[in-house]
Amino acid sequence: MSASWWRGAVLYEIYVRSFCDSNGDGVGDLEGVTSKLPYLSDLGVDAIWITPFYKSPMCDFGYDVADYRAVDPLFGDLEDFRRLVREAHEMGLKVIIDQVWSHTSDQHTWFRESRADKTNDKSDWYVWADANPDGTPPNNWLSLFGGSAWMWDTRRRQYYLHNFLAEQPDLNFHCPDVQNALLDVAKFWFELGVDGFRLDVCNLYFHNQSLASNPVYKPGQTDPNPHVWQYHQFCRSQPENFGFLKKLRETANAHGGKILLGEIIDDGGADLLLEYTEGDDHLHMAYSFDLLREDKDSAFLNKTLRSFYDPGKGWPCWAIGNHDAPRVATRWGDEPKQLRVYAALQMALRGNPCVYQGEELGLPQATLRQDQIVDPVGVAMWPDDPGRDGCRTPMPWARDKKNAGFSSADETWLPVAAGHAELDAQSQRKDPESLFNFYKSLLALRKTQPVLRDGAIEIMDAPTGVVAFRRRNQTASLICAFNLSSEPVSLAMTEDAELLAKGLSTDAALLDGALRLGPWSFAFAKIA
Repeated sequence: MSASWWRGAVLYEIYVRSFCDSNGDGVGDLEGVTSKLPYLSDLGVDAIWITPFYKSPMCDFGYDVADYRAVDPLFGDLEDFRRLVREAHEMGLKVIIDQVWSHTSDQHTWFRESRADKTNDKSDWYVWADANPDGTPPNNWLSLFGGSAWMWDTRRRQYYLHNFLAEQPDLNFHCPDVQNALLDVAKFWFELGVDGFRLDVCNLYFHNQSLASNPVYKPGQTDPNPHVWQYHQFCRSQPENFGFLKKLRETANAHGGKILLGEIIDDGGADLLLEYTEGDDHLHMAYSFDLLREDKDSAFLNKTLRSFYDPGKGWPCWAIGNHDAPRVATRWGDEPKQLRVYAALQMALRGNPCVYQGEELGLPQATLRQDQIVDPVGVAMWPDDPGRDGCRTPMPWARDKKNAGFSSADETWLPVAAGHAELDAQSQRKDPESLFNFYKSLLALRKTQPVLRDGAIEIMDAPTGVVAFRRRNQTASLICAFNLSSEPVSLAMTEDAELLAKGLSTDAALLDGALRLGPWSFAFAKIA
């Protein structure tokens, strides 16, 4: 692939613990990922994003890293990782790995040294602050997992910041040594052959050193997690972030043009994401949680897409599912036509579609009993918030095998969800009418129509229930229209056109100067 391979590429997120278990211990691993690379190549994705597999006490299932350069024995070893990268590249698949840098595990040697006293070499590698005169935390900042973002440490007689679990202390990016240490981590993995990083919560790297309290976001909030009651003005999205990302981009460029995909969690919406991806000296692409919400109607989608595309800058990555959000089949609708129209919409957008494992099979959200919950969010907030386990259950590979082919273990780390075995990959690959083969056809269409990868986009005015836009480059113009309702609709056409990929959407037609769409259908109309 060329140096610009990433632009418009389709990514596939692999949650390692739940993808494929090769050694029968009930937990997915790197060798299991390698064994399924032919499946991903057949599907037609361009790159895989692998969630953390580093040494970790697993308080947050790998997002609490104890050693950035070591593979946790649960997942294999460095040789397993090298083999994965080598075989992926042989199949033409790029490999992107998670880097979790806003915080470490409290078991990391850096934190153990930092917390020992106030004078050691790493004393300022984490965010430490004195208590208020009455002993309370220095401000009102809240953890994303509930409660104060500050934890008292008796050794230092100070509080340390943790935007997530107390076992995940935040690194102090205002310390130059921290930045240099992480840039060295980047070089280590780049030299092992990875093609890029997915940067976990990369707008949380810096905090405002004034430690001012955050203002109220909206009065009268009732969400069970008080974290959303604040406008996070001082604990995230600080201007210093851009300086570090520029250094990281320079490091990535110096190692053959590696790719940076950022996760943005903020109150500001599209503007911040576009700012982080504008130009060529920060992130290549970034995704937000805008399409990971419950909202799904055409009015919301049109408003969201306009906010990203009207400025005409930046490069979004579009995820409609991931390991932190309820499954799209449960959030937005599990009828076959619904799943197809949302998949088609995602694949037609300007940017990078990112498919979360199992979306191509139509997996719904799993419902687990309280005693089966292991996610710290669900453990703390049950039953109002059952946590993220419901989208993390094992991938069903073959209905006729133990644990649907995920593992030979008697017990898996999360149970195979009820009903998932009947949606197994093995059966769907054989069925030409399956959702898997629909995704496969969509991805093939994206490759045969370069305008879907690199073309500009213009959101069109459309009837209620419809999302429509034009994709255009120097050689082609394509109108993409999606009926997200249970009623037939017509979209007036002022130009001669022909329908592309008619077999993908059989309930669409060009008649009497109009594009007619049946309920929950879509069409790609190429302008003559």
